Amino acid sequence: MAIPTLMNWSGGKDSALALYHALRDPTLHVTDLLTSVNAHHGRVSMHGVRTALLEAQAQRIGLPLTQLQLPENPDMATYEQLMRATLAPLQARGVARSVFGDIHLEDLRCYREQQLAAVGLEAVFPLWQRPNAELLAEYLALGFRAIVVCVNEQHLDRSFCGRELDAGFLRDLPPGIDSCGENGEYHSFVYDAPYFSSPIAVQRGELVRRTYPAPAGSGAAEAAFWFQDLLLADRTETVI
Repeated sequence: MAIPTLMNWSGGKDSALALYHALRDPTLHVTDLLTSVNAHHGRVSMHGVRTALLEAQAQRIGLPLTQLQLPENPDMATYEQLMRATLAPLQARGVARSVFGDIHLEDLRCYREQQLAAVGLEAVFPLWQRPNAELLAEYLALGFRAIVVCVNEQHLDRSFCGRELDAGFLRDLPPGIDSCGENGEYHSFVYDAPYFSSPIAVQRGELVRRTYPAPAGSGAAEAAFWFQDLLLADRTETVI
C-alpha cells in the first residue's frame, strides 16, 4: 500500500524533479506540498518568489499547499519548533514520509533525517547521488521550464539572474560552479512541468540586490544576492 507522503516544495527545479519521481513511485502517495515562507515579506524562503506564484504552482499540480510561516531571521530552535507545529496536523491525517530534492549534501540529508525521525517521519530523497549532468538532461528532456530567480553574488554575477534555466544558461556557468546549484549558487522558479495542468504566465519585474549579515562571530563577509522579481501575467500574455 502506498504511504501518504509530503512533498517539500521550494518551487525550484530540484523539488520539481523530485516530485516527478515521487508521483511515479508506487510506494508513495503524495498528498500535500509544504513550503517555507518568509511571513514578513510574503515570499518563498531563500528563493524570494511571491506566494501568489507559489499558490499558482500548487493549483496547477492539484495538491493542497501548507505554508510554513517563518519570521524574518529565525534561529534554529524557532525554525524547528514551527516546523514541528506545522507537521503535526499533516501527520494527524496519516502523512508518514517526507520527500526532498537534495542531491549531494550529506550534512543536510543527515539533519533532515534526524529532525524527521524525532517526530516519527521518514525522509525520502529521489534524486540522491545522481550525477548533475544526468539530472539536468532529464529536466530538459521532460519539458520542465524555469527562470533563475536568485543568484549568490559570491558565485555568479547579476547577468545570470532572470535567465531561463536552459542549456544556454548551463553552458555559460563559470568553472567550479555546481551546475545544479547545490551550494546555493542559484535558485529557480518552475513555471511549467509535465504534471502542471497548464503553464504559469509570468513577467519579470525588478532585479534587486540584497545583502545579509554574516553569522555573529563567523568572521565572514556579508552575503549578497540578486533576486529577479516575478509577477503573474495575464493569461493571454506569453511566458517570458
